[in-house]
Amino acid sequence: MRPDLPTKLPKHPLNTPLLEYLRAQGAPPGRPGDYTLGEWQLHAHPDLLDRLKELALGVPLNGAYGIPLLAHKGVAAVAAQGTGTLLMRLPEPPADLKEGRWPVPELTGHGWVTVDAWQSDLRIIEGEHRLLMAIEQALSHTRDLMS
Repeated sequence: MRPDLPTKLPKHPLNTPLLEYLRAQGAPPGRPGDYTLGEWQLHAHPDLLDRLKELALGVPLNGAYGIPLLAHKGVAAVAAQGTGTLLMRLPEPPADLKEGRWPVPELTGHGWVTVDAWQSDLRIIEGEHRLLMAIEQALSHTRDLMS
């Protein structure tokens, strides 16, 4: 069980496609000892949750249906899913990062791209730098969408 409860992602028109996608997967904990995020079963590996926290550089963690998220003023910009996928709200996939293994067609048409959270083809420091830049771009892009 995770003792740290994230801020719940609010309803906002820009969040609707993501929330609909996540709601279809969300489930309450099935048994004692399940990893949770808020009142939902965690749908990201605990290591990926920790990775997102490291890359967030102080941006507060949000959550929706068991998925950890980073948001700008309540609008989702980055989500961690599975064992190694980051969903990012960007106008196009980052050219300098390896895409996530599994695209999410339900979100692709709504401005979301998948990125590998580990970038194992790069030196650690280079991969982290590129991921940090992509997260910053996703947060900035989300802010721009809200204007």
